[in-house]
Amino acid sequence: MSLLLSSCMIEKKYSRTNLNIPEHYRETIKVTADTVQLPWRTFFKDTILVNLIEKALQKNNEIAVAVMNMQQLDLMYKQSKLGLYPSVDLNVGANRNWLSKSSLNGSLTEQFLGTSYMDDYAANLRFSWEADIWGKAKRHREASLANYFAQKENLSALKTRLIVQVAQAYYHLIALDEQLKIAKRNIVLGDSTLAMIRLQYKSGQVNSLAVEQTEAQKKTAELLVPLALQNIVIQENALNILCGEYPSSIARVGIIDNVMPSSIFPLGVPAMLLSRRPDVKAAEYAVVSANANRNIANIAMYPSISLTPSVGVNSFKLNTWFNLPGSIVKNIGVNLTQPIFMKKSLKTAYDIAVIEQEKAVSTFKQSLLTAVGEVSDALAKVKYADERMDLVKQKKASLSKATNDVFMLYKSGMATYLEVITTQNNSLQNELEAIEIKKEKVNAITDLYRSLGGGIEK
Repeated sequence: MSLLLSSCMIEKKYSRTNLNIPEHYRETIKVTADTVQLPWRTFFKDTILVNLIEKALQKNNEIAVAVMNMQQLDLMYKQSKLGLYPSVDLNVGANRNWLSKSSLNGSLTEQFLGTSYMDDYAANLRFSWEADIWGKAKRHREASLANYFAQKENLSALKTRLIVQVAQAYYHLIALDEQLKIAKRNIVLGDSTLAMIRLQYKSGQVNSLAVEQTEAQKKTAELLVPLALQNIVIQENALNILCGEYPSSIARVGIIDNVMPSSIFPLGVPAMLLSRRPDVKAAEYAVVSANANRNIANIAMYPSISLTPSVGVNSFKLNTWFNLPGSIVKNIGVNLTQPIFMKKSLKTAYDIAVIEQEKAVSTFKQSLLTAVGEVSDALAKVKYADERMDLVKQKKASLSKATNDVFMLYKSGMATYLEVITTQNNSLQNELEAIEIKKEKVNAITDLYRSLGGGIEK
């Protein structure tokens, strides 16, 4: 009973630190069915994207390394479970010693055995078992199990990040396709405008400056084409690498509006991130492991008791080596070891373990802080992207009317060619800005899905 009480006093059980979690997120959005708990195959609607994500999860090399790390930790945990079992060694050996004739042993050997040497044949089975009076084996199992679950959560976090990276790369690719279409459409519009200006130049209604300015405006749209093609190739290469393949073209269809997932989430409260976010859970498992290592370092300063029984056969003649029971030799030992002077190495190891635990706690706090911040950032991006998109749509309606009006006014001599060029340029920039806002919104939606703990398949 006294040993049990002492063991309880030595070990410090893990308890979660006070995190001062806020009751609500800074931003809020609509609440519907539990979208966050939807598997990624359901959340992402596009079949091409789903196939790309499946390929990435199967072939991505970072995922493969993380899986092998889990296999290593699984083996370490299984090994730690054997800490309470005794170790067994078998030692078989034969020795021949030539003794000095001037020594007592040498003279007796020659007198009784008739030889100048002595043989020794031995086969021993040695057991060694340490009594786990302070719970050291239990603490090793606890640390190994926490490390295993931490790596499991890290693997889940890596998978969710990979899923979001693939999705965002795919959406970026579709956005680049739309930018390319806008550039080509504006080139066609520029051609018609340039043709009209040239006709007026030939009839003497405008000077050469109007032709040159219109050609320059057309080149602005033409410059977007090679830039978009370049970015498409780079984005396809990046997406292929995420999927564990060499660079090649990637098939895709549709526009960004059709592939955008739902932006309606059940937020819950920040405290729910402790059970949803794999990176936060992994950080807490790291604290559990550090707490167990601290207890192990503390236990190392206390005495240990071990038993070392052995049984075997021993003889000085080969032909009587296994003559039983005459050759049997037995031994039992009980050892009490108390560290006394170790140059403060055990105390230093304990102090380091305490600091490591405090570091793990700080990392855990920071992971939760980061998680809440990521949710708040994504909520703000979704909210204000919608507001910006509404303004862009209103601006587009005004620019569409202005584009139609400016051509009629120009033909009737009530607008200048500069007003035509300016209106076309504003329309082009507004269309490109609309695509950029849509891309930012779809990125924010996928970030929000991940930051709330979505994408994990149980």
